[in-house]
Amino acid sequence: MAKTIRIGTRDSELALWQANTVQNKLTDLGHKTELVPVKSTGDIVLDKPLYELGITGIFTKTLDIAMLNGDIDIAVHSMKDVPTALPKGIVEAAVLERANVEDILVHKELDFLENEGTIATGSLRRQAQWLHKYPNHKVVDLRGNVNTRMQKLMDNSDWNGAIFAAAGLERIHLKPENYINLDWMIPAPAQGAMLVVAKEEDEYCRKALSQLNHETSEICVHIEREFLRELEGGCTAPIGALAIIKHGSIHFKGALLSLDGKHKIEVKKDIKLEERMGFGKKCAQEILNNGGAELMKEIKAMMK
Repeated sequence: MAKTIRIGTRDSELALWQANTVQNKLTDLGHKTELVPVKSTGDIVLDKPLYELGITGIFTKTLDIAMLNGDIDIAVHSMKDVPTALPKGIVEAAVLERANVEDILVHKELDFLENEGTIATGSLRRQAQWLHKYPNHKVVDLRGNVNTRMQKLMDNSDWNGAIFAAAGLERIHLKPENYINLDWMIPAPAQGAMLVVAKEEDEYCRKALSQLNHETSEICVHIEREFLRELEGGCTAPIGALAIIKHGSIHFKGALLSLDGKHKIEVKKDIKLEERMGFGKKCAQEILNNGGAELMKEIKAMMK
């Protein structure tokens, strides 16, 4: 008898959209499925910045526990929220085709860009890159799922705008007319990608999910996450990374910034696709050798 695959997901609109996407794909392949929504600590505790909660895995731990306890069979995540080291017994089973990787600024008006302004974001990466480009601006913390954050922006007249991942707003048709693409901002590693995880011992689910995997997206996000893992060493830091495959080559750009955005260390490299083994790590080591090691020590000290 065919197994019913229980799909674990956060219960926000975006997370449910992602889980339903996976559910529909599995159903099309002839599998029986069931959605199991749960709340994560990151969705419940909204009055503290993410780094104070220990951001690594804050949106995924609840689903990890549910899977290891046998309450769900697979879990669907925004891949940028997933720690680079998965819990023992849980493995990556599929990376779906990547969507829009860019960040966007949803704004009330734009004349503030050349003057003083206040931007809202809960991301250290976005905060640091914004302050690097606009050092006269102020950045305030903004928490919650995308619906909550959008509502807070519209209700708070003190903010000039807020930064969102384009993919999230596009997926749930929440992208407004008043936005600009931040094509100068390096996205989070794996931004725009969806990851499905399963238990290592669950051959049935792993085989089913392997049919959903998008190889090009998988290669790019793994390079970005390798870069992140080598740099961060378990510490949250303002890190951006993007790998793109064109004409048989991988084009990579990555950056580490100080929390206040004043210090930025970048790397840009191209490599042939077949030479990609360890590429993300090599790019990260270039950052570390160019002052990144000292900068990471400073960031770790400030985050304590």
